[in-house]
Order: sequence, then structure tokens, then C-alpha cells
Amino acid sequence: MTPHRSPHDLLTPAMQDVIRRMARAGRPPLNTLTTDQAKAAYEAGAGVLEIPKPTLARVQDLHLPARDGHFLPARLYAPSADHLPVLLYFHGGGFTVGSLATHDILCRQLSHLAQCAVISLDYRLAPAHRFPTAANDAWDALAWLANHANDLGLDGTRLAVGGDSAGGTLAAMCAVLARDAGLPLTLQLLFYPGCTAHQDTPSHRRFAEGFVLGEAQISWFFNHYVRSPADRDDWRFAPLNAADVDGVAPAWVGLAECDPLVDEGVLYADKLRASGVPVDLEIYRGVTHEFIKMGRVLPEARQAHADAARALRQSFNPSHR
Repeated sequence: MTPHRSPHDLLTPAMQDVIRRMARAGRPPLNTLTTDQAKAAYEAGAGVLEIPKPTLARVQDLHLPARDGHFLPARLYAPSADHLPVLLYFHGGGFTVGSLATHDILCRQLSHLAQCAVISLDYRLAPAHRFPTAANDAWDALAWLANHANDLGLDGTRLAVGGDSAGGTLAAMCAVLARDAGLPLTLQLLFYPGCTAHQDTPSHRRFAEGFVLGEAQISWFFNHYVRSPADRDDWRFAPLNAADVDGVAPAWVGLAECDPLVDEGVLYADKLRASGVPVDLEIYRGVTHEFIKMGRVLPEARQAHADAARALRQSFNPSHR
């Protein structure tokens, strides 16, 4: 690499084209909007670069109970009416944006490719619900599902958690809480999870601007979510701060090379490995944060879907490896 090579030179031609098209569209950055406007903008843009919507035999809206009596919207996806294993999925969006709708196609695709049920959770969002509400909602949904999967015709003995970005943070946290509760999980599926207390790794500086997710947006998201600086150091916000991760579920970690979050994803994979946890780490070259929702134009997204689904299948059916 030449000394003066720009980080943008790492991007694939297709990824560069996506970023150019985003710039041409001239949409205001989320961090310049109100949170309601940002939620609507993220929703409007969510499906633009997605693969065609997979059709599934079973799509069912649910409501799962949280500890405070609130019922959390959720959506069940399944390729058949069989007694299937289940992935509980948490969408990304910085704990501030995102919904069942924004991750509908991704969840359908994972269900289709992995031949498992997927339950996508609409956990409560900031700023109306600050830390630790999302964390509590995620765990409450998992605890409920472990006890009630059979009521849905699903196999609660084969249960995985997963998510992207902030949802990856929630999945990693749930894997630790599941270990503490003696709840066996087959896998934690982490697409570019947030893992650090403070955005201070080299990749946060290197990819701070111009790579889909930037420092300004990250700070905006988290400032809506945390109640005080002390919340950032809580391991439920920053899984790298967990006292130990011995005995948590095996992990599949899929990262984007040109992403502010890539370094912390590698650090978390290293933390898991150092504790003897099996880890499959994939870094998709030349793509940015959010790439898994751009399968129409990025082959790396379709590859990540296939890799994640393979990891799920193997975790649910270890004898079929």
C-alpha cells in the first residue's frame, strides 16, 4: 500500500458506486434530523438495495411480554410448518432507528437459507426508551422464547441469537446472560456488532466520514440512547467490558472491512477466542457498515447471507457438518 492511499481506495467499485449514488440523492444525514424524521428516513431507504423479497410458508406477527408489562411486537418467519429451530434476531439502527419493516427482507432470507424459524424483535427505541430498555427487552424476549417456543410450534431446545450493529450488541449481551441463566444457545450471530464503550479504535478514526455510517451519526445515536456517560461503560452497552465470556455460545462474526466498527468486532472475536469460545470470523473486503442490506448490488452481502445461514444450519444440526 502506498503511504498516501486513501481509505476510500479500499472500497469495491460497486460499493463506491453505492456511496456516490447516496451522495447524489442528497438526503440529509440522520444526525441532522429529529429522531422521528430519522426513523422515517431509515424506514424509507431500507429496501432500496435489498434482494427480492423471499416468500415463506409462515409469516406471523406476535407480541412478546417484557418485564414491565409492555408487549413487544415481533414477527415470526418460517419456511415450513415443521418443528424448526429458532433464531431470535435484533435489528440494527443505533438503538434509535430500525423496525421489523427495515429488516424484514434480511430476516426472510436468513430463514429461507438456513431453513430455520426467525423471530425478529421490535425492541423499544431511544430517545423515548433509553438504556437499558433495549437490553432488557432483548433478554426478556429470549427468556420468554426459551420457555414458549413449543407454543409456537418451534423447537426451543435449538435456539440462537443474532443481530446487526446495535442488534449485534444485544445478541452478544444475550449470549452472556444466557450463559449466566443456564440457557443453552447454539450460536450468537453477530453482523458488525457494537462492542466498545467509547468510539476510540483506529477504524473509528479511519472511517469516520464517507463510509455510510460515520462518527457524527454514531455519536447522535448513542447520545439519544445513554442516560449518562457511565452507561457507556456498562457491559450491556459495551460487551468488551464483560467481566468474562467463558462458556458463552459459539459465535459467527461477520464484519465489513471499511466500517468504523470493524476493529471492535475483531477485538470481541479475540476476547471470545481467548476464553475458549469457538469463533468463525469473516471480514468482507471493500464494503461498509449496512452492506448486508445491499444484496441487490453487492455480492459480498449475498455471500454474508449464505455464510451466516451455513453457520446457523451447522449450529442447529451439528451432526450434519
